[in-house]
Amino acid sequence: MGNADQIASPRRGAVPRGLSTTGPILFSYGFRPFFLGAAVWACTAMCLWILALTGRLDLAEGYGAHAWHQHEMLFGFASAVLAGFLLTAVPNWTGRLPVSGRPLILLFSLWVIGRLAMLGPHLTGNILAAAIDSIFLPTLLFICVREIVAGKKWKDLKVVAGLGVLAAANICFHAETILKGAPDFSPRFAIAAYIGLVIIVGGRILPSFTRNWLAKQDTTRFPTPFNRFDTATIAVSVAALLAWAFGPETPLTSLAAGAAAILQAARLYRWRGWATFAEPIVFILHIAYLFVPLGFLAMAASAGGLMDGTAATHVLTIGTVATMMLAVMTRATRGHTGRELHASPMTILSYAAIVACALVRPLTSVFPDQTNLLHAIAGLTWLSAFGLYLCEYGPMLVKKRRQPIGK
Repeated sequence: MGNADQIASPRRGAVPRGLSTTGPILFSYGFRPFFLGAAVWACTAMCLWILALTGRLDLAEGYGAHAWHQHEMLFGFASAVLAGFLLTAVPNWTGRLPVSGRPLILLFSLWVIGRLAMLGPHLTGNILAAAIDSIFLPTLLFICVREIVAGKKWKDLKVVAGLGVLAAANICFHAETILKGAPDFSPRFAIAAYIGLVIIVGGRILPSFTRNWLAKQDTTRFPTPFNRFDTATIAVSVAALLAWAFGPETPLTSLAAGAAAILQAARLYRWRGWATFAEPIVFILHIAYLFVPLGFLAMAASAGGLMDGTAATHVLTIGTVATMMLAVMTRATRGHTGRELHASPMTILSYAAIVACALVRPLTSVFPDQTNLLHAIAGLTWLSAFGLYLCEYGPMLVKKRRQPIGK
């Protein structure tokens, strides 16, 4: 990625890039502000949602508390984690220096302003609030596409294609909410994009990180390399996601999702995740990916009338998306701040909390009489997962990178 201790000398009028050596450390690298912001918002938004559920807060007047909750989980919290990941990963893919300093501050400010606008749509009007919020994702998309094109890494455009789908889904979400009173198609559209990104990017990082760890254990049995089976699995999974997005309760969706569940389970098995049990920071990636086949199975059950649609959705959003995001946040934060890639006891507790949340929240479909209790447990475990991340990793994100001994 070039010399990480220097800033590239930009041409006159060009956007400055590189690890900023002036100004706040927080804005020296994309993962720092966005991972911190995502964790803060994960806790804040959940607290606000709990207050709204208990009737103690009239949340997002004129827009709707339920729509606000959906939006801020999908396009507030999750989009920040995605931004932090892409602004860190894209420079590694392209070999170009990352965006930092003032441009990063401006980009992060767009995300923050979007959160504020969505908190008070009754103050600005729903349309203006939606317009303000809708600026961030297209701007992030532009930056990522520019870097990938400049680096001529054409194969990575399929990753940012998912980001383009999310940007469109966000606009669609606002349109459905404002014109129809509630979102319908757009949340599934967004969830499908996130699952697609997990399938594509996860298929790249899980085998790689697993192989690297296993190699240090002096083993010769590694994950199966990417081959035609992976290509076929991705194709079937994308077809299932599209079928679910456009027709969540059709026989075709049930059939396609069932097939995707089987194929994704086989794909995960080929990566030998059980062999990494001794290192939770690697093993959690496999646990997160396990929710991919489980999510497709829940999708098939929901399409067949065997499971509540909302419960199935939470298998995907909490189990797959949030768990994978927490796993990536902890690993990337440790790696890029000079820490050892090893899960501490507090990190392991945060993993346990998010997995518990993913398992408990869908149980409302099985025990509807215990919905309030299950909501409370799910909310508490969610807050525990990201609260623990803030306690342990927040200080890392605002301090200088540790230097190896002797340097």
